[in-house]
Amino acid sequence: MSTTESPVGRLKALGLELPREFSPGGNYIPYRRCGDVLYFSGQGPRTASGAWITGTVGEDVTVEQAYEQARGIGLALLAAADKAAGGLDRIEVVKIFGMVRASGDFARHAEVVNGCSDLLVSVLGDRGKHARSAVGMGSLPNGMTVEIEGIMRILPEGTS
Repeated sequence: MSTTESPVGRLKALGLELPREFSPGGNYIPYRRCGDVLYFSGQGPRTASGAWITGTVGEDVTVEQAYEQARGIGLALLAAADKAAGGLDRIEVVKIFGMVRASGDFARHAEVVNGCSDLLVSVLGDRGKHARSAVGMGSLPNGMTVEIEGIMRILPEGTS
């Protein structure tokens, strides 16, 4: 696999880097590994300093802003996967579950969660394609706009 075909190479080509890890906001861990499967706790959008990005999509947050926030959550999920698996070369995304804090008449949840989905596919290629749910919520912890949890798999060594 050439450098630009590797997940790290794709990140660099996109001008991105994995964010630093933040402590969970409660009595839980960021992920749990069960055999070759990784279960990730919900991640929300944060600023570089770690502050939560808050608001309601369809009211004070646009779809485009929330898409970018979901994209950032995708990076945070990849950072956790990198730590859990010791690299991204053998990571395959199985499913993500996206929750969008939205106004009652909002109907573009899938477009918001596409921010995460698009990022995962851009970085991992076909291994980033996944099953998905995108739903609306009246509220989310800390007032965050989007929360996304994921399930990923670590492929056997030598898998290409």
